[in-house]
Amino acid sequence: MSVLDIRILGDPILRRECDPVEEVDRELRALIRDMRDTMYAADGVGLAAPQVGVPLRVFVYDVRDDEQPSGALVNPRIESRSGSSKGEEGCLSIPGLADVVERSESIVITGLDAEGERVRIEAGGMLSRCLQHEVDHLNGVLFLDHLSPLKRKLLLDKWAKREEGGEVGAGRS
Repeated sequence: MSVLDIRILGDPILRRECDPVEEVDRELRALIRDMRDTMYAADGVGLAAPQVGVPLRVFVYDVRDDEQPSGALVNPRIESRSGSSKGEEGCLSIPGLADVVERSESIVITGLDAEGERVRIEAGGMLSRCLQHEVDHLNGVLFLDHLSPLKRKLLLDKWAKREEGGEVGAGRS
């Protein structure tokens, strides 16, 4: 088991658009295993490669639902979206902060799995929210970017105060 360091708000890699994965090889599968270990150690439901300092289009997820298996997606692409839903989100890269974010209720997403096989996932509910959150990370977008300017400022002010006081704690995905 390898637990990687999670990059925190302010690290420039979190705002970078990630590069496509050229090949699903042994090295990428090892990264996926380490990312999965890191996600579970941090009690998250998703973790994208840039959150561990790797600018590649890959993430892992597990919404802890027996009907929704865990997995990894390489070079994911959201093919369609429908509906709208609001729900609370947090982020492992912004520990201790959360707020309500509006996202599509359901999506169809395609990509490759950890073995390089093509997959197509029709997701709703928590899985849809998680997958959208992780795709955002691959595009340099954080959940804060979906909030109103006032809410974003309030959370960033709270973050700054916590940083000054050294109170950064655990987050979500």
